[in-house]
Amino acid sequence: MAEFKNPNQQGGGDNKSLLVMMLVLVTVFFGLQYFRAKNNPQTSSPNAGQSAAAVPGAPVPAQPALAAANPAVAATSAASASAVPAVQAPAEATTTVENELYRITFTNRGGQVASWILKKYKDSDGKPLNLVHTQAAQQFGYPLSLYTYDAALTASLSKALYVPSATGALAAPASLTFKYSDGATTVRKTFSFDETYVLHADVEVTQGDVPVRALINWPGGFGDQDNASAYAGAQLDYAQHAKEQHLAPKKVSGGETLNGPFDWAGTSDTYFAAIFLPDSPDTATVAMLHNQLDVAKTIRRTGLGAGAPAKGAIEVPVLGAALGDTSGRTQTRVYVGPKAVNILRGIHATGDTISLEPLLDFGFFGPIGKYLFLSLQFIHAHITSNWGWAIVLLTVLINLLILPLRVKTMQSGLKMQRIQPQMDAIKERYKKYKATDPKRNEMNVEIMKLQKDNGVNMFGGCIPTLIQMPLLFAFFSMLPKVVELRQAHWFWLPDLSSADPYHILPIVMIVSQFLVQFYTPSPGVDPQQQKMMAFMMPAVSGYMTWNYASGLALYWTIGNLISIIQQSVMNRTSLGREMREIAAKRARRKAGAPTTISGKR
Repeated sequence: MAEFKNPNQQGGGDNKSLLVMMLVLVTVFFGLQYFRAKNNPQTSSPNAGQSAAAVPGAPVPAQPALAAANPAVAATSAASASAVPAVQAPAEATTTVENELYRITFTNRGGQVASWILKKYKDSDGKPLNLVHTQAAQQFGYPLSLYTYDAALTASLSKALYVPSATGALAAPASLTFKYSDGATTVRKTFSFDETYVLHADVEVTQGDVPVRALINWPGGFGDQDNASAYAGAQLDYAQHAKEQHLAPKKVSGGETLNGPFDWAGTSDTYFAAIFLPDSPDTATVAMLHNQLDVAKTIRRTGLGAGAPAKGAIEVPVLGAALGDTSGRTQTRVYVGPKAVNILRGIHATGDTISLEPLLDFGFFGPIGKYLFLSLQFIHAHITSNWGWAIVLLTVLINLLILPLRVKTMQSGLKMQRIQPQMDAIKERYKKYKATDPKRNEMNVEIMKLQKDNGVNMFGGCIPTLIQMPLLFAFFSMLPKVVELRQAHWFWLPDLSSADPYHILPIVMIVSQFLVQFYTPSPGVDPQQQKMMAFMMPAVSGYMTWNYASGLALYWTIGNLISIIQQSVMNRTSLGREMREIAAKRARRKAGAPTTISGKR
């Protein structure tokens, strides 16, 4: 039988074996922890990364200081701190990278951009446009700085003096690297430049041997934002699976992180954009940044009292975006430049045919607006170099194309006037019945049969309007958004994308709209209603163009003048004379009637 021993019995040899086994287990346990820390580096918040990957669109929580969050990492960092030499510059220095399109000035303080000059564009004062919003950058950070989920670390990395690979002036193609280390945190930022608006960024931050989630950052704002409409045009843009999204400021939650895959993502205003195109779209993440900026002292105000000091704070939204990778190392292309369709069309997402063209959004009538602009661009490229004259020529072309429809409308109107007495007789027979009476349906059937028998299309007069209205609204949404029209001159107009400073065009447009209503026959319309429309339409059109893009007022005014000329000519034809005679007889007949209710006898 097996021998049973008293557990309280003394047994020195067994106790020694137990102690040895415990010591071996402890040694193996800590050895495995050390081995895993050395050979399986993790991001600074692995649990957050896993949960974010599992739930698309979920925000990544703020990460605590690395050493405090992971004792094993702290031990690793402490063990290797002495082996990592400090890399810091003794003083602040700048490096300028230049090609034919831009001149970017980097500072080694933070290894970030101090100014980003676009050579082909001017600001409101006529100086080369600096895309860095200086006031916003001073408060929220400079472009291509680093964004981490530790506010203290983010602030520290933006103030550190990096060692640049070159100072002074560099001509693209070129490469610029910034390195920094304080013995515990090591940073390497490499930027590569070519002859286009696109550059490449490669960023890696480690503490010990552990990667830190550091995102490449455009903190917010653009240098052309100096008025209310420019700030209102701010948005956050991204594309996933070839479907783009454009988020207005009210839909952007500052600090929230969106998880990939991303074809591209970034921020823009009306005319310019800063967009990231990640090398690894599937593992990319984007932090949305939303701040409020008081621009009472810097904004350009219009209207009455524009020259007087602001009475209080003027808060505007400033949007930004930062892109990173779940691996901890961020590699991405960065497009910083105009939202010009010819340029955006040539920039594609990594490993895909998806381009940045959808970044230029013309709204509900976008497809029509796009082809209108392409037509406008063709005229500008092949006929005239002035955008104002291009708008005039396009307006003439559109009105020539719809001229046959105007003639058809007059013919349809004449037929309608010829049968108007018969229609009035039918209405007279049924006027004793209420509008809800079933007999009213019989009246409508008789009128429709009369129109059909005489070849009258009741919608014939609406065809030109149905065609012109979408064109008008497409121009309305397109003209203020194309960077090509920004600061484009035409006679007294300094900027076709902004309002006429003297309101000359809106006034001419109001007068011409009145003349259009006056000269255009309106068969079957009550004279009182016709007079009301003659004043209402000019008032509405004047309101729409008074403080809107002068290019729209130019298009509308030229269209009105062409309509007046066409209508005046058509009114002198036999068709026009017959229409006027019938309309005059009907007006006299109505004037002699004892009562008139809603234009019916």
